[in-house]
Amino acid sequence: MVAADRTSLHLVSDEESSKRRQILDGARKVFMDLGFDGASMGEIARAAGVSKGTLYVYFADKCNLFEAIVEEEVLLAQRQVTFNFDPARDITTTLREYGEAFIAMICCPGGGSAIRTVMAIAERMPEVGRRYYKRGLEKTNNQLAEYLDAHVKLGELSIDDCELAASQFMLMCEASLFLPFIFQAAPPPSNERIAQVVDSAIRMFLAAYEVKAE
Repeated sequence: MVAADRTSLHLVSDEESSKRRQILDGARKVFMDLGFDGASMGEIARAAGVSKGTLYVYFADKCNLFEAIVEEEVLLAQRQVTFNFDPARDITTTLREYGEAFIAMICCPGGGSAIRTVMAIAERMPEVGRRYYKRGLEKTNNQLAEYLDAHVKLGELSIDDCELAASQFMLMCEASLFLPFIFQAAPPPSNERIAQVVDSAIRMFLAAYEVKAE
């Protein structure tokens, strides 16, 4: 009897997880297509193929549902893209791999839509914006800063503020790529164009911060 009860609970749990996934997938499409303001719980229920009653069982309101999607976007990005900041790696290789992977991540069609949506709602829901930034961009910037600091201590770089330097490199990699993409003035950049911009960013960065051998 106990085993049967456990099996029943497991099936219910799987069903609930599947239903929640169904709702999130439908809601993501609606938010990306219509934006936060244009999306309604009724529209989300239709896109997810569930009743509004079922929708409210899982999510109290549109804000709660949106926050769940943002949380998923952050976790998905972290799983899909990993940056190798091993201090033993040489600077040029590390910066190149990081720059190219970072730009490919933020300039992919899905990632762009997520960033646009969060930017649009951050003023109204600042906590959502803060979490998205801290768990994504700020975390990555801090990891790069720690890597740079390790090479400062090795005498290979001369940097007073490694967090600032990490931000500078990130923004140089974005130059001519991210803003045109995020405002839909240009399609996602090609791998060749990303490599070209990142190589330029590396040259500028090292020209400013690399310790030259005497």
